Amino acid sequence: MKFLCLAFEDKDGWASLNDDEKSNVLAQDSVLRGSGATVVALRPQVTSVRNCGKYLEVSDGPHQAGLALAGFYIIEAERVATVVELVANTPCARAKGVIEIHPF
Repeated sequence: MKFLCLAFEDKDGWASLNDDEKSNVLAQDSVLRGSGATVVALRPQVTSVRNCGKYLEVSDGPHQAGLALAGFYIIEAERVATVVELVANTPCARAKGVIEIHPF
């Protein structure tokens, strides 16, 4: 099974990490790449689109309240528990952001 993992960042949480902590969590992205996962980091610029039926709502900024989408992973694994272990030490997960895991 494949899993789409959306990484939402907390800028204050990232800023609170020291340089060694930042290096350690960024290294987890390399581990995921080495295992065959797709790892993508996004620029902070984002446009949200919502079709409200009678009108189209387009806005600057993230739709997820308070957190910007920083990137995503596509991971192949047999169980969601394996994916949880893999993303638990990624930058967003460690720096007070959140990782959403969606099987597909």
